[in-house]
Amino acid sequence: MRALNIITQTVRKTVAHKLARKAALYGASVAAATLVAACHGLPEKTDETATWTNNKLYTEAQDALSGGDFGKCAKYFEALEGRDPFGHFAQQAQINVAYCNWKDSETDAADQAVNRFIQLHPDHPDIPYAYYLKGMIHFNDDLGLFGRFSGQDMSERDPKSLRESYDAFKVVVDKYPQSKYAPDAAQRMRYIVNALASHEVHAADYYYRRGAYVAAINRAQLAIKEYKNAPAIEDALHIMMLSYQKLDQPQLAEDTKRVLAGTFPDSPYITGRSRPGKEKSWWQF
Repeated sequence: MRALNIITQTVRKTVAHKLARKAALYGASVAAATLVAACHGLPEKTDETATWTNNKLYTEAQDALSGGDFGKCAKYFEALEGRDPFGHFAQQAQINVAYCNWKDSETDAADQAVNRFIQLHPDHPDIPYAYYLKGMIHFNDDLGLFGRFSGQDMSERDPKSLRESYDAFKVVVDKYPQSKYAPDAAQRMRYIVNALASHEVHAADYYYRRGAYVAAINRAQLAIKEYKNAPAIEDALHIMMLSYQKLDQPQLAEDTKRVLAGTFPDSPYITGRSRPGKEKSWWQF
């Protein structure tokens, strides 16, 4: 009899446990369904520009641009372009989208927008500005907040982006020399040339410090060949001279030293004296 009671109690506990589990699962399902229904019942976020006229949308976009709200500026100009792609404001909206995205550090979006403007409007009066803006987008690309304020050397930047910047500025200088953007574009081209030269010199120095003297000479020669008038050539010649000395090539080292002295007679590598005063770095505007 006692055994029968134990079995009965065990069965009752098992049944009660199963019923409790089913009740918990049902309660969870009801709660989930309620939550989904509540979410569907939430009001959808409305587009504040939906009822605006094109004139009002353009005015608000211009106000955002003037106020430095570049995220909103890009959003409004994109909406204007999408609403009326062939209308009165479309072309100005396209170029402003590029500018606002650039100022908002959305460089990929800015580059896409300016490229689209250049392709669609090759004869537009603002085409010199479009190329200048493209140059600026890549000129500042990957510089970043800390790079801007710490004075990051441009030669440490991505050379591909700098070359794209150079090519865009070159269009401004070569095709639109009377443009108001041409003088600044020309100056930035000179900076980029030396940045690219210095990039090669950094690589040459890297190899030299690790004892790869032939590789150091090759990279220094590449800088000299590609960027003849860049100030960084002074360092390239010095690295070549030192590398030839390490390779026990005294004649080549002396020949390189003569070229260095003839090209940079006041070089501290020749005179042994540092230059007077602390000059601004070549890459700083």
